[in-house]
Amino acid sequence: MVDKNEIGAKIKNLRESREITKEELSKETNVSLDLINSIESGDVVPSLTPITKIAKALGVRLGTFLDDAPQNGPLIVKNGETNSVVYFSGEENQTDVSALEFHSLGAGKNDRNMEPFIIDVHTENGEFNLSSHEGEEFIYVLEGEIEVKYGQDSFIVSKGDSIYYDSIIPHHLHSYNGEISKILAVVYTPF
Repeated sequence: MVDKNEIGAKIKNLRESREITKEELSKETNVSLDLINSIESGDVVPSLTPITKIAKALGVRLGTFLDDAPQNGPLIVKNGETNSVVYFSGEENQTDVSALEFHSLGAGKNDRNMEPFIIDVHTENGEFNLSSHEGEEFIYVLEGEIEVKYGQDSFIVSKGDSIYYDSIIPHHLHSYNGEISKILAVVYTPF
């Protein structure tokens, strides 16, 4: 299982191996120095937005932060056997809690261009901050309903429905009507 501490450690190791300072990484990614420090130390659950920016700046795929033991060839994940769980915040930068529980369906696959996940979407309270990153996202609702805020629009996506969007437009997804939902999400980020 990859957790926020492992993601932070991987980022730190990659950054140091490339002889990039935290300050340089902050400037390159437009991610605050405080947030980089918090991610590297494992103090926060990062959102996909800064992680995607950091991956691009370090010249690696997003999946690099999720992989435990890379392999060549096809990757098969049996029903109920997703053991790579990552918690990402739905907030713009970070939070100390997460309403999104990501079960990677691609962790370990070398040279992948897509990041497939089963995501348990728990209830959230408060305001939803939209965030953006390069790439595209495909979402298919397996259970429950979600609301997707996309730019100025809002969409209710129910079980059996899907939504496919450019993730450069500010967006946020969360459970709808306070119920826990489950989605299949495929995230593509250009490398």
